[in-house]
Amino acid sequence: MDFLAAYIMRGRLQAMSVASSLALLSLMFPPVSVVSSASIGLVTLRLGAAEGLYVLGCSSLAAGLLGWLLVGDFQFALVYVLALWVPVWLVAIVLRESRSLSLAVQIAVGLGVLAVVGCYWANPNIAELWKNLFAQMIVPANLPPDAPLEDLKRVANAFAYYMTGVVAMGSVFSLLSGLFLGRWLQSRLYNLGGFRAEYLSLRMPVSFALGSVLTLAIALAKMGTVSEVAWNIIIPLLALYGVVGTAVLHTLFAGTKLARFSVPMLYITMLLIPHTVLLVAVVGLADAWLDLRKHQSTHTTPKA
Repeated sequence: MDFLAAYIMRGRLQAMSVASSLALLSLMFPPVSVVSSASIGLVTLRLGAAEGLYVLGCSSLAAGLLGWLLVGDFQFALVYVLALWVPVWLVAIVLRESRSLSLAVQIAVGLGVLAVVGCYWANPNIAELWKNLFAQMIVPANLPPDAPLEDLKRVANAFAYYMTGVVAMGSVFSLLSGLFLGRWLQSRLYNLGGFRAEYLSLRMPVSFALGSVLTLAIALAKMGTVSEVAWNIIIPLLALYGVVGTAVLHTLFAGTKLARFSVPMLYITMLLIPHTVLLVAVVGLADAWLDLRKHQSTHTTPKA
């Protein structure tokens, strides 16, 4: 990755070639999109908003041209890369100017919340759109003969009410992954260990946590569409507090004698048992009030 970061920072042409080629490759291998957006983030973080915008604009045109040459579709490729890169560019500007990873993360999640609100503002019955989409996907011809069709339809109809939030959470997670990777690459080149210190000190302000609790209360209040919107906002917030909680637990475990085993097990457990993310998110939310790393950091130095 150090070689890739150095290559991106070698010049505009190199940065544009990495961003545009990996963006189109991500249509077949979605995880590659994180590296593509990280290249835009790296340029913006290091050289500023104007240079990042220049690389973003030229890379978008290059991706559009490649899309037209490869699949005969210029507009799809152009819209795709703009949706992929513009949020990362905006949040990278916030991080560069404020030097606050916490603020940048809040802005990233705020974009996801605005997307949810915008979807419901444009179509208050957006859940019906998801139901129709699932109905087209769940057809007998595409399922084995013994498939419990009615059960699948019932689960899909219930899930449709939360699908907007799930998509928003995926977008926020992708955005944060690109931003974090770009920041990490920057630290590898210019400030070794800088991103690690930023990430492990990540914490949300009390005011933001209070807003999150209020949103949860509205979601639980069974107020029709208002509560439905609140639930769809809670879902991307879950991603936020999952990231914060992971930073908290990493720091706490790294200060123990068994850090060599406990820190890797934290990530392995979250990967193998996704439900643990809920508990980790609770830790991230509670940290806004309890500052769980305060006493630990005054007595020990993280080892991992």
